[in-house]
Amino acid sequence: MGALFFHAYGAYVVVLRREFGWSKTMFSAAFSMARAESGILGPVQGWLTDRFGPRTLIRIGLAIFGVGFMLFSQIGSPLTFFLTFFLMALGSSLGGYLPIAVAIVAWFRRRRALALSISSTGMPVGGLLTQLVALALTAVGWRWTAFLSGAAVLLVGLPIARLVHHRPEPRGEWPDGEPPAASPRVGTETRAAGVDFTPREAMRTPALWYISIGHGSALLVVSAVSVHRVVHLTERLGYSLQQAAAVVAMMTVLQVVAQLGGGWAGDRFNKRAMVVGCMVAHATGMLLLASATTFSAVAAFALLHGLAWGIRGPLMSAIRADYFGSAAFGTITGISSVVVMFGMVGGPMIAGVLADRTGSYELGFRILAGMAALGSVFFVLARRPSPPRRIPS
Repeated sequence: MGALFFHAYGAYVVVLRREFGWSKTMFSAAFSMARAESGILGPVQGWLTDRFGPRTLIRIGLAIFGVGFMLFSQIGSPLTFFLTFFLMALGSSLGGYLPIAVAIVAWFRRRRALALSISSTGMPVGGLLTQLVALALTAVGWRWTAFLSGAAVLLVGLPIARLVHHRPEPRGEWPDGEPPAASPRVGTETRAAGVDFTPREAMRTPALWYISIGHGSALLVVSAVSVHRVVHLTERLGYSLQQAAAVVAMMTVLQVVAQLGGGWAGDRFNKRAMVVGCMVAHATGMLLLASATTFSAVAAFALLHGLAWGIRGPLMSAIRADYFGSAAFGTITGISSVVVMFGMVGGPMIAGVLADRTGSYELGFRILAGMAALGSVFFVLARRPSPPRRIPS
């Protein structure tokens, strides 16, 4: 999904703008609509994942995503573009990160941040394949590229989904591969694993909302970059589609390295402090991209943004799991996504609308950089909540 949809969206924007002449605002609106759908459905999706298991949600999501991609190859108007894009967005949401994270949180405790980081490398590795998608768009056209992408999802993704299991206990196994009696020997994580908040208890804590607002602030930058970076590089800086894809690949390599290193560090050091540093790096990178005129500035942006995204991304789930436990992790994360979605929706819209009105992404990128820097404050405030008070039954 990362290679075919999320990372490749900017490349599709370039070729569709050439063929249909649609505005940046329209493409921003489509991406924002998809993210809004993900946020609105987040609580329901989280509950369904906790109730029926990740595998079921992944299978349904992949089927919708694959069919949506194949239908996308036949579009010819803004209406059909929005309809098929909505299908792909729905499928990627149902079959994407949340159900995978729910399973990982249930299977790992002591090395949870590292496990989430390893699993998250699938998204940036997909970014490395953006170069292949760009080549396919040039060689066979966007319609055949989209159709074959959908077919690949159905033929490859659905069988792989069988490997996902919700919890270790029904299979006669234990989190971290250790029975409960052995878990207390590692003192650093027993507190994280000891208390499972209910969704209602989590909603009463300021920490949940601080994390959500901070996460949304980070995604203002991530979503805007994902939608507009290729257009910015090709239209303002004069890069070819393949050169812009190479920048994406470079940033993605850094993201993979950062995810693995950040996951290792997240199990040993203060996660919140690491995330605050990442927010500053997001903001600085965005300022560099806004005023970039040379490759060195673009490379510096790719370095900062790739490292910040790689380290911060998996820590979002790790912090929630440490604070609120694994029993209702899907539902709690879904509730959080209602707030987080404003970042995914707002980033592309702010950048796209201001670019159409001013003829440049510079103002929009600078505004988003400031908002990301402000978002770091919320992670400073997001301290671990006290265990909920419960009346013994």
